[in-house]
Amino acid sequence: MEQRIQAPMSAEDTRKLRAGDYVYITGTIYTARDAAHKRLYEALEKGEALPLDMTNNVIYYMGPSPAREGRPIGSAGPTTASRMDKYTPALLDLGLLGMIGKGKRSAAVKEAIVRNGAVYFAAVGGAGALLSKSIRASEVIAYDDLGTEAIRRLEVENFPVIVVIDSEGTDLYEAVINQADL
Repeated sequence: MEQRIQAPMSAEDTRKLRAGDYVYITGTIYTARDAAHKRLYEALEKGEALPLDMTNNVIYYMGPSPAREGRPIGSAGPTTASRMDKYTPALLDLGLLGMIGKGKRSAAVKEAIVRNGAVYFAAVGGAGALLSKSIRASEVIAYDDLGTEAIRRLEVENFPVIVVIDSEGTDLYEAVINQADL
């Protein structure tokens, strides 16, 4: 099924999405990769405020290439989501409702997705130049010293993703493997 959603998302949005749905996201999402997630987690452990409120937000696991002239961002492909798995349950428990990446997630992340009514989306790896065409604006909001791993606020329009793990815990990757009897 094809769906269009606005970001930040609502719990109602996540509940209607099912593993395998094609989704087009419009609105505000954030980027954060390994180094940014480590800093976010360390801030939480110290009781410090985070540089953004996780509530209802979507994080895209992406580190962009430099922007070409006249463009807000360069190539913007997803990175492997499992590298953030150590930190993800804590962010989901703070209200994060969506993540975009590529690849499988751990059992702990799947449990946190279900517990919090969140979703995990996949963006097509290797299609960073194409994905960047859906990004209308990009601004570093935290951890500028991390370069491409800084946290950015992105304004996106019809950003294409696929629901891999829905709020009920259905995992598209596992379903496909089970169907193929691999």
